[in-house]
Amino acid sequence: MGRRESYEKAKARLLSDRNTCKENRDLWKRFFEWEERKLKRTNNLARLDDATYKTLSHYVGRFKNVNKWFHGKAWKDLTKDGIQKVYDDLEDGVIKNRFGKPYADRKSYYTKIFKAKPFKMAGKSEIVEDVFEFFRPTENSEVNFIESGNFKKLATATNTLSQKLLLWLAWDVGENIMSLLQLRKRDFRRQINPETGEPEYLVDLRKEILKRSRTPRVEITLYIETVELLDIALGDMKSDNLLFSFGQRQAGKFMSQCVNATHVKCAPSGKGPTFKDLRSSMCCYLLKEGWRIEEVNSRLGHSPNNLSMVSRYANYLALDKHKPKRKLSANMMQSTKEALEESKKTVRLYEMRFKDQQDRVKNLEKGREQTNILIKELMKKVSELQSSLKMSMSLSSAC
Repeated sequence: MGRRESYEKAKARLLSDRNTCKENRDLWKRFFEWEERKLKRTNNLARLDDATYKTLSHYVGRFKNVNKWFHGKAWKDLTKDGIQKVYDDLEDGVIKNRFGKPYADRKSYYTKIFKAKPFKMAGKSEIVEDVFEFFRPTENSEVNFIESGNFKKLATATNTLSQKLLLWLAWDVGENIMSLLQLRKRDFRRQINPETGEPEYLVDLRKEILKRSRTPRVEITLYIETVELLDIALGDMKSDNLLFSFGQRQAGKFMSQCVNATHVKCAPSGKGPTFKDLRSSMCCYLLKEGWRIEEVNSRLGHSPNNLSMVSRYANYLALDKHKPKRKLSANMMQSTKEALEESKKTVRLYEMRFKDQQDRVKNLEKGREQTNILIKELMKKVSELQSSLKMSMSLSSAC
């Protein structure tokens, strides 16, 4: 069943449910008509597509839950006290989901139901503004990822080639699970990297399969494991065939089996990883490998001015903190280098002075030796003269 059929069927059940008051069913019907038209016009669509049907389907579930929280009371009759109680109970964890845990997506109910068109149609906008006076929407700051070694451990626990390929694509390309499951053979083009000579695939992430906020793009596979698995999987497959023959539910099921078999946990939360966490893990791995925040952001399909998610992981990994540390280390190394050069100059100066002194000493010693030789020669001549003089005096006396 396609998304359109699934939405239409769920909407029909919701609007025909006799256990829900007619006032709410009429309100929801008017809202769906308004929302469908809005999605067409804001997205420049002649007819609704899968992404818009996915958005509409979320409202079916939200309306059911909100109706239950107010015990089926008509929304037009809700009071400030009633809305205040539901808001406080959600924030305090009194209202729980079907798993017995507080709703983690409370923000989506506040921004898309209470503070948005549905309650405005019910005439409760002013009351909601008072009740939600202290509500401050914040970005999800949760950090969850696994290391490369743990991912490879997960991949070894798969049972089929398709399962292993889906894990590697999630780690490599980094798109969400629903987009990956809609990839077809024609979305892959094999080529040889001109720089490395290694094979790689170009993956065409088309607009039709992406979330509305994601940028359509073509990404290059990074790992040889992904290439080898794609070579086998694409084999004799026809161009228009889906790469995977299973859906999100089956993918989530085998992912849980891999997590249970390997006991891999996310850091820092310690929870078992999901496909969404593989996308975050890819982000962390590339950041630690030296990719710039802007490069990772582009690979994730975010707009250039939306760096919040990648920056959050860079901040957790303290990657930005390393820059001033590297700068300090570089400055210290430069100072040490300069001091060493100065020391070398001083040593060379002393060496030159010592050599000069040695030369002077040698010259002095050489001069002393020459003087001694002259003195000896003079003394010899004096001695010879004295001998001659004595001989002459002796001859004179004889005469």
